[in-house]
Parts: sequence; C-alpha cells; structure tokens
Amino acid sequence: MFYAIIGHDAPDSLPRRQQARPAHLERLQALAQEGRLLLAGPFPAIDAEDPGPAGFSGSLIVAEFESLEAAKAWAEADPYVAAGVYAKVEVLPFKKVLP
Repeated sequence: MFYAIIGHDAPDSLPRRQQARPAHLERLQALAQEGRLLLAGPFPAIDAEDPGPAGFSGSLIVAEFESLEAAKAWAEADPYVAAGVYAKVEVLPFKKVLP
C-alpha cells in the first residue's frame, strides 16, 4: 500500500536541510530503484520554484511500504529527522486514484 509521509520543517532549518540533502536523496533514490516511490518533493515556503533563502516549509513523499509501521519506521530514520530539519512528521495511508 502507498503511504504519504509529510515532513514539517522546523523554523530556520534551511542550512540543516542543505547539509542533510544528499543522504535524504540517496534514500529516496533507493525507493525509486525498487519501484516503490510514487513521488517526492519539498514545499517551497513562498510561491516560487526556487524559494532562495525563504527555504521550505516541509516535504511530501508518497511511497509503497508493507505496512503503516514500516512506513513510520522508514520516515523516522530519515536524515532530515536526524538533522533537525523536520519538527514533525506525519505518516498516512494513501490511496492512489488518478492518474
């Protein structure tokens, strides 16, 4: 089943996000190579493709896991969590309808 992982950035976390990004992307690429990643990306803090110093307000990952517990465990091990980028992480079941 798919699960939506929604990370909510901590205030002023852009420098930590930039530092932890390579390790964060490496885990996402592993999910993609396994055919389990539906989509992933950040939420710009302002209405712009590149928010510059405004940074991001969080991220969304939608991926396939064997259970809610597995999705939560994967999310808790994210480098953004360890680096303090995310102040809060939600994991919700997700039902893909379209496309």
